[in-house]
Amino acid sequence: MIRDSQYDVIVIGAGHAGCEAALTAARMGMATCMFTMNLDTIAQMSCNPAIGGLAKGHLVREIDALGGEMAKNTDRAGIQFRMLNRSKGPAVWSLRAQADRVLYRLSMRKALESQKNLSIKQALIEKIIVEDGEVMGVSTSLGIFYGARAVIVTTGTFLKGLIHIGLDNYPSGRAGEFPSVGLSDSLRELGLKMGRLKTGTPPRLDAHTIDFSKTAPQYGDEPPLPFSYSTERITNPQLPCYITYTNSETHRIIRENLDRSPLYSGRIKSIGPRYCPSVEDKVVRFSERERHQVFLEPEGLDTKEYYANGISTSLPYDVQVRLVRSIPGLEEAEIMRPAYAIEYDFVYPTQVKHSLETKGVKGLFLAGQINGTSGYEEAAAQGLMAGINAALKIKGEAPLVLGRHEAYTGVLIDDLVTKGTNEPYRMFTSRAEYRLLLRHDNADSRLMEKGYRIGLLDESSYKRFCEKKKLMGRESSRLKSTRLKPSVINGALVALNTAPIKEDAALEQLLKRPEVGYDFIKRFSPPEKPLSEDVCREIEIQIKYNGYILRQIETAEKLKRMDEKRIPEGIDYSSISGLSKEIVLKLEEVRPANIGQASRVPGVTPAAISLLLVAIEKGRRAVKS
Repeated sequence: MIRDSQYDVIVIGAGHAGCEAALTAARMGMATCMFTMNLDTIAQMSCNPAIGGLAKGHLVREIDALGGEMAKNTDRAGIQFRMLNRSKGPAVWSLRAQADRVLYRLSMRKALESQKNLSIKQALIEKIIVEDGEVMGVSTSLGIFYGARAVIVTTGTFLKGLIHIGLDNYPSGRAGEFPSVGLSDSLRELGLKMGRLKTGTPPRLDAHTIDFSKTAPQYGDEPPLPFSYSTERITNPQLPCYITYTNSETHRIIRENLDRSPLYSGRIKSIGPRYCPSVEDKVVRFSERERHQVFLEPEGLDTKEYYANGISTSLPYDVQVRLVRSIPGLEEAEIMRPAYAIEYDFVYPTQVKHSLETKGVKGLFLAGQINGTSGYEEAAAQGLMAGINAALKIKGEAPLVLGRHEAYTGVLIDDLVTKGTNEPYRMFTSRAEYRLLLRHDNADSRLMEKGYRIGLLDESSYKRFCEKKKLMGRESSRLKSTRLKPSVINGALVALNTAPIKEDAALEQLLKRPEVGYDFIKRFSPPEKPLSEDVCREIEIQIKYNGYILRQIETAEKLKRMDEKRIPEGIDYSSISGLSKEIVLKLEEVRPANIGQASRVPGVTPAAISLLLVAIEKGRRAVKS
């Protein structure tokens, strides 16, 4: 074996997880090398040309608050920005952006290539080299060894990837790219239990052949709200998306060809994403529905390729043509790239710690779809945390573990390592118990201190955050202390259909009313200095929802106390009297780090937790005596 360079951290894969992991490790001072099978597909948007969305937008803001790159890169490449769920409460507002695919990829590559401490190499990694249970490095298909103190695997759908179009299939990691076979075998040899998952994409269409007059345009927000706290404004031209629908003819074509679908003919045996099903799956499972929405999303500013979001399929090409042309506006549409499904290997994530380090091999970290997730944002959040914790491990410091009350990223990782998954995991706001604490607007308040403390957040971003905190504190105090007389405000209150006041009222009390917004308050009592829209919005939310927020903080404190009760690493669950065999097996599989995590393991009862607490306390007393 030929020996080449020695690094602190090696990252395998250059998708969304790999890019964040590599940038993070390098920014934290680690000599880092990122390996990719193709330098031209770094940060490729393999599926839809969009970042964010429900709960996913929260993840992107958290990545930014900790010092990651995805939000900044989206702002550089974004061609439409929309805040979703505006009609609902602020806990579920989520930003979503369409991105220029080429610009996104090139912009991220530029960030990577200009990053100090980071090398990028094109090579096929075939094997993880481990000695005495500790990672030593990797070897390539050419027999070259690269040493490392930590290795982060972010392989996406490439591990033994198999593409299906109708009843035809062929090995591939992504359309037009080779799969990774040897690395999958290497992970199995290390004792990792692996399974198979499936995902897919819709066809891409030629805009010249689409009749947009038969569709409904959907425009973004104006002005567009950036993802990153450091972006002052979006400079790219903004483009609309277009909405159309499937119909009874589309559904007839699909039903008549189910025998040619690998999903329904038994060719695909792995489990696909429940919340992003193929169009044939939707037609079968929701047979009562007369139509399904199709979003036509532009792939970029300088291309006429459109992504047909909503008709992901693995049906044969001739059927794809017919079903596409049955949809209004697409009667003459030409397919530029056919839809396909892909099966790939993943690692059952209960074998991973909260730090994303594997339990069986020291220094080996996993992030992204290899842990059973779907989506760019889930992958990037894991990549960021794996990069952070690989760097902290090398520095001899404790890992950074985000609690469920601190971040959606914390919810994501805790769900994976505690509950596991046997289907592609997708983040939703409903997965978080403390959504009012984990809002889109306050990711900086929750996480920027942590990002700065570990050396990931740059000085200028931290200074802006500190200044914002100061302004918010000053304005919150002013709203508490400033009072308005009935004679000044009552006429305007009545005009808002809210009750007049009988005596002087603090601005804060007025702002708590559902009908009263911060803009209304400013008309009668403006702040000393003009405040940015995001500061005003966050102050208003904090005041309006203060009671609910305090209640969630109390509940979160109880969870925190449970998470602080550590479980001894070598505890023998089978020796604890009263625990059923089933619960012992579940606890042995997950090996929870603390009581809080143990209580979230599926099937572990409150009675079992009580027995576990007693056993731990007895063990402590025995050690003391």
